[in-house]
Amino acid sequence: MTERVQYPLKKADGFVWIFGILGGLLLIFVLFPILATIMGTDFSALVETLQDPEALSALALTFYAALLATALAFISGVPLAYLLARYQFRGKSWVEGLVNLPIVIPHTAAGIALLMVFGRQAWLGQFFARFGITFMDQLAGIVVGMLFVSLPFLVNAAREAFVLVDPELESVALSDGATRWQAFFRVTLPLAWRGVMAGVLMMWGRGISEFGAIVILAYYPKTISVLMYERFSGYGLTAALPLAVLIILASLMVFLLVHFLLKVWSKE
Repeated sequence: MTERVQYPLKKADGFVWIFGILGGLLLIFVLFPILATIMGTDFSALVETLQDPEALSALALTFYAALLATALAFISGVPLAYLLARYQFRGKSWVEGLVNLPIVIPHTAAGIALLMVFGRQAWLGQFFARFGITFMDQLAGIVVGMLFVSLPFLVNAAREAFVLVDPELESVALSDGATRWQAFFRVTLPLAWRGVMAGVLMMWGRGISEFGAIVILAYYPKTISVLMYERFSGYGLTAALPLAVLIILASLMVFLLVHFLLKVWSKE
């Protein structure tokens, strides 16, 4: 593997400064709306929102549903990532493209597509209904929506992590008498664990922010993004701002958690 080379900033010349200015403009573009939202919100309104049972319930539901979606993706996505990392097979490029397809599909279109499969009149929706599981306006629908749009983050990160694990280490474990299952769980997965967990955290964070697919398939119970949209539509910007700040601060906490954990794992 080629070693990553980084140059000290003190060696920066005009070329680097121009690139830095252009990149800084993009960072300002990201940061300014966030700061404007936070600074433009009345503190007393934010305090009221933090005491609002509906808002807190929606926030907790959002985090919980994203966690469930991530768990489901972990169970099936990690094996898929391993196969994509280790094996060549006919149609592999199509499989990789299919994994990334949710990234390019507009999320409202994704919600309609999921409705065609998991709706009350859809064949898969009717199948699960036999076991008492329904998706429209249910927690299961929220989980399905989050799962669809965010699974590429976990699969891609896990695949890259498995690629970095030397296959020879697996071969040594197998030659020493380990089974394929033992080699995977005792050698490959522990070595790829940092990358896999990075994908888990990124998928969880992406699921928290989902709106388009959820509002089509499962408007109720309300996630924080749906509740914010409802209050904006019904009462205007002033009513939606505290909720926007709440989800921004919650997302910031997730970001800091991801950054901290990745930094800790990189030192292990």
